[in-house]
Amino acid sequence: MDTELTAIMRFASVLRRDIDAVKNAIELPWSNGQAEGQINRLKMLKRAMYGRAGPELMRSRMLPLDTEIEDEPL
Repeated sequence: MDTELTAIMRFASVLRRDIDAVKNAIELPWSNGQAEGQINRLKMLKRAMYGRAGPELMRSRMLPLDTEIEDEPL
C-alpha cells in the first residue's frame, strides 16, 4: 500500500511542477496530436523496415503519392 501511495505522490509532485502546461492542455483548444501521430507513423515504418528495404522502398512507404499535382499544367 505504501509503494502505491508513493507513486501517486510522485505523480502529483510532477504535475505541480508543470501546472501551467497542465492548465493549458485542459483550457486551450490547440493540440499537437496531428504532428505526434505523423511522427509516430514514421518511426513505426522505420522500425518495421530497418535493414530490410532499400532507400526507394522506404521513400515510397513514407512519402504520399500526389499524382493529381503532377498532371496539372503550370
